[in-house]
Amino acid sequence: MSGAAAGGAPVPVEPLPTTLPTSVSAGARTYLAGLRDARAASGPPTYPAPDDRAGWLRHVAEVDDWFRTAVVGDDLPGGEERDVAGVPVHVQHPEAADPHGPVVLDLHGGALLYGAGDVCRASAAATAGRTGLVAWGVDYRMPPEHPFPAALDDTLAVYRALLAEREPREVVVAGGSAGGNLAAALLLRARDEGLPMPAALVLLTPEVDLTESGDSFTTNAPHDLALGSLREVNALYAAGADLAHPYLSPLFGDLAGFPPTFLQSGTRDLFLSNTVRMHRRLRAAGVDAALHVFEGMPHGGFGGDAPEDAELSAEVGAFVAAVLGHGA
Repeated sequence: MSGAAAGGAPVPVEPLPTTLPTSVSAGARTYLAGLRDARAASGPPTYPAPDDRAGWLRHVAEVDDWFRTAVVGDDLPGGEERDVAGVPVHVQHPEAADPHGPVVLDLHGGALLYGAGDVCRASAAATAGRTGLVAWGVDYRMPPEHPFPAALDDTLAVYRALLAEREPREVVVAGGSAGGNLAAALLLRARDEGLPMPAALVLLTPEVDLTESGDSFTTNAPHDLALGSLREVNALYAAGADLAHPYLSPLFGDLAGFPPTFLQSGTRDLFLSNTVRMHRRLRAAGVDAALHVFEGMPHGGFGGDAPEDAELSAEVGAFVAAVLGHGA
């Protein structure tokens, strides 16, 4: 089947799955059923034409408004806003965290296009809660006004500034989805510019291959109710640069020397291939890498309220604590 994107190009439309997994928690099934109902009502996403700047600006504003309502809601965390090397950074301080202790550099998701402002702040708060550490949420620039390499430039600038305040062994870099892309790309570029590696890297269902070459982009396309192909968005972000360049698709970079890495995906995640391929490449490069694949989980988890989400948070917290020497 196929449909038409706003730019007129045909895009594949996969049929919705007729059954949901019975092997996950009741909360997870409820979340998946809600995703299926929403997808059935709205249909597949459409995007403006590549050169329609005004259309892209409207599109981003609409999606960000949806994120604020559906993901952030009314319970917006507080925290501190800082200007770090000219980049807005949302700093979250868990009550029990040492304000002068380790810091998690948090890179929000959102397809390298969405998630600025309140969503970035909420992402940093979630990471702070998961790890019990101070989190710096980088509110990096994005298209259509600021395509590649603006987001990576911002992330590198904040990382460099953080290293002026903390030892590398006190820094964890974490990112989910598009944030996982930037987290891994940051380490590649930091190494190229002579900066030290952080203590650890956390990649949650990372978008490390903008070429979308992995098997799960085909096999999980009908089953991931949270995400579809982002080819149009990836092209907008790259602005003509080679999508296979390691700064755009870190999966294809030299991963030698990376710190211990936590990777997560799900069996229904469109980015499952991204995650398992990144894990194998890290292992081949001699990196201590742990892969966690959750049953029936789509991209981004089960909405935050299912037992599986709590289990994932606990695993990330335990990994970070162990790497930093605060846990077993």
